[in-house]
Amino acid sequence: MSAGGKTTFVAAVLLVGMFAGSVASRRQVDQHRGAEATLEDVLYLPSGKTVKRLSLGYSGLLANIYWTRAVQYFGSQHMKHSQRYDLLYPLLDITTDLDPNLIVAYENGAIFLSQRGRDGAGQPDKAVTLLEKGIHASPDYWRLYFTLGFVHYIDRDDPKAAQVAFERGSEVPGALPWMKVMAARMAERSKDIGTAMALWEAIHDTTTDHDLRDTAMSHLVSLQADGDINELERRVKTYRQRTGRVPASWSDLISAGLLNAVPLSPFKDPYVLNADGKVDVKDASKYPYLGEWRNNVDMPF
Repeated sequence: MSAGGKTTFVAAVLLVGMFAGSVASRRQVDQHRGAEATLEDVLYLPSGKTVKRLSLGYSGLLANIYWTRAVQYFGSQHMKHSQRYDLLYPLLDITTDLDPNLIVAYENGAIFLSQRGRDGAGQPDKAVTLLEKGIHASPDYWRLYFTLGFVHYIDRDDPKAAQVAFERGSEVPGALPWMKVMAARMAERSKDIGTAMALWEAIHDTTTDHDLRDTAMSHLVSLQADGDINELERRVKTYRQRTGRVPASWSDLISAGLLNAVPLSPFKDPYVLNADGKVDVKDASKYPYLGEWRNNVDMPF
């Protein structure tokens, strides 16, 4: 066997051995801590740089394998309604160590990490770390700055940090002028429904990931309903101030000139007017994020 062949053989043996050692050590840890992760979930190495050194020039291929593994891991945890996504960031970190220019891993991976509740890991700080890593590797790709601003605003409740991210991105050649507009909106106001809708619309209209597009649409219909309810309850309040009583139906507001017709939700069914003047949707299951932005009354309509 030639010297080059021996080197390749030894590297391959080391790589297999490290995978086996990683699985064995993680199995011992899981037996002691009773974590949700299965054996399949823990098939990763603790250092992407180590994997890259042993990749024998196939780091790009391995990056795609690890990205696929990250997507599968996220999907499996999501389907189980898991509250734990402990391996998501390590898998994404290894993926981007192997291929620092794999943009999709930063963009979609950051959204997977940052979203709270049913659609993500609820780890927005780690999403920021991942995006800053991507920006360091690809500083001329303006959409990474957009995603960074999105995470700061939507999931970290930090309009000032979002403003900085949008401003940084607006200076990248080829960035859409919209980035400057968003930076200005961050400077002008705290969280509001109109800005949140603009950001989710951008995600919905530009992503190629079907699950992420569905998530964006769920947010959009929930935000639209929140905005409608804010406005309808404002009109109910006006009616009560004028008449001294709560309207018994939408007809009372129509007769008073406060509405033109019975108000319809984004799914085209009538909003529900309760006896106390509060407004609800007919089927809350269609609006999984309803109420998250309620009473943020700075509306675009």
